[in-house]
Amino acid sequence: MNRYPRDFRGHGPNPPDARWPGGAKIAISLVLNYEEGGENNILHGDGQSEAFLSDIAGAAPWPGMRHWNMESIYDYGARAGFWRLHRLFLEKGVPVTIYGVTSALARNPEQVAAMKEAGWEIASHGLKWVDHRDMPVEEEARQIMESFRLHEEVVGTPPQGWYTGRCSMNTVRLTAETQRLAWISDTYDDDLPYWLEVGDHDQLVIPYTLEANDMRFATAPGYIEGEQFFTYLKDTFDTLYAEGQAGQAKMFSVGLHNRLIGRPGKVAGLRRFLDYALGHDGVWFARRIDIARHWAAEHPHRRIERPSRMTRERFVERFGGIFEHSPWIAEGAWELELGPAHDSAVGLHNALARSFRSASPEARLGVLTAHPDLAGKLAQAKRLTADSTAEQASAALDALTDAERARFESLNAEYVAKHGFPFIIAVRDNTKDTILAAFAARIANETETEFATACAQVERIAFLRLKDQLP
Repeated sequence: MNRYPRDFRGHGPNPPDARWPGGAKIAISLVLNYEEGGENNILHGDGQSEAFLSDIAGAAPWPGMRHWNMESIYDYGARAGFWRLHRLFLEKGVPVTIYGVTSALARNPEQVAAMKEAGWEIASHGLKWVDHRDMPVEEEARQIMESFRLHEEVVGTPPQGWYTGRCSMNTVRLTAETQRLAWISDTYDDDLPYWLEVGDHDQLVIPYTLEANDMRFATAPGYIEGEQFFTYLKDTFDTLYAEGQAGQAKMFSVGLHNRLIGRPGKVAGLRRFLDYALGHDGVWFARRIDIARHWAAEHPHRRIERPSRMTRERFVERFGGIFEHSPWIAEGAWELELGPAHDSAVGLHNALARSFRSASPEARLGVLTAHPDLAGKLAQAKRLTADSTAEQASAALDALTDAERARFESLNAEYVAKHGFPFIIAVRDNTKDTILAAFAARIANETETEFATACAQVERIAFLRLKDQLP
């Protein structure tokens, strides 16, 4: 099967209204990454020092050596930055989700106790704050399970959420396959939660952010002052809040790090944003586990039979009649590079239409001639396909007077005699009167023009049929 795994459709052109509690217009998830003590360090059994997300410009790993400056910057996050943020969040009364690197939590017991006392959610940020890109899948799976074990040992309860961050192509699948998590967040692909089907397990995904994130203080292009961070958060909030007021409530994740936003000059921007957001009605500050529970209750997953995952036999059985009596079109569409984007009516119609359009004129003519006459003898003998029967009935073509039937028969005969194929129109878009008017007008067209028009109408009929079957 020629299949493409990436999902460009997501919730589609009409995403659901989140229906946040209390009619909130926006849900804000404050995420504090706790990595201090879990980063690359030869003290932790790693081969080099850390080089990521610090105030050291152009930092590079030091193989086989400790990096005193880097370590002290991470230490600041635990010693000072965390407590500054802890005081701020308690002062404002806003809940927080911790992305806790398990080995870091084990080395920071006072901070863990403060998180628990504050009622914050402590999710897993993986066993170590290291790059998983080249990690063998077996080793990554082992570390995931060890993180579960150590997290429960250190925190007292297992994590209900997961974010690795420096993940591999296997991370999302491996964490979902544990079937132990209410949510995972190693994606950046939406403003709303969504369900991911992993085998027979339905996993909730709560997308995260790398742009409404204080990591931009340590990357280029990035922020250099707290006011820039505030401005970006405010602009994001204003956009999403307005969408919520219009009935399309969204989620806003804000990513934070102790050693970055915990610095005095940077935290001022975060404080301004919290004051700004708290000054609006209809704002729900929520832990990610609260968002997950709400989404599972309000938007439970409903599995559908997905065209991109069907066998050839099932695909042709299901969609072989979408183009009238022409299963070869479905066979050709199945051979294309199908993916999640083709699991909707619009997406699958595009694949079927491509198969139809790329066929020879003779093959397309065969599709046209496979269509029945409108209100013709097959209809009178009740020998139409179920789709054609329903379509003709939608315009009352099954309840014609004798005079109307005679008019259709006359037009059918005249049209076929001139053009060599039946008159085709998407009946469900029309009424009996508009069909008759189009019939009379189109007979006079050149056959080349009518061939193109009929092919376009065949595609339209196919789309309307697919809308009855797919999202």
